Amino acid sequence: MIDALLDIPAEERYFENYVAGSVYEFGAVTVEEKEIIEYATRYDPQIFHTDPEAARATQFGGIVASGWHTAGMAMRLLVDNYLPRGTSLGSPGVDELRWYKPVRPGDVLSVRVTILGARRSESKSDRGIVRSFVEILNQKHEVVTSWKGMVVLFCRNKE
Repeated sequence: MIDALLDIPAEERYFENYVAGSVYEFGAVTVEEKEIIEYATRYDPQIFHTDPEAARATQFGGIVASGWHTAGMAMRLLVDNYLPRGTSLGSPGVDELRWYKPVRPGDVLSVRVTILGARRSESKSDRGIVRSFVEILNQKHEVVTSWKGMVVLFCRNKE
């Protein structure tokens, strides 16, 4: 959904712009076989990620992206479209990371983010914590990966 958040330049976004219950969809990245192999060769060298011939004989019936690579592609879309520039203090982590469907060469991935909650920090009043449910979708709008994440953001109103 196009919402006020995505209409605000990333450099002007603060904690107050992230409203619980809001849902955003954005981005498009085409998965390339060469990138699947390069990533997996370096970080996740299982045959169904690195060898197109051998991958045909696996449960996947062909080469598929590493789940970690899929998460990395989604992270790029989050940085380019959703996260603020200059007010993000990083993330304390993610929970419930799931890989539901294989991601194949030629798939086009996008992201849907649902803001689960947003609260001011009790110990540092100049910042807040936004909890989100992140879903990575393929071109059929099927969820291929998801996680629950958190990000700490500076507040506009320092109260």
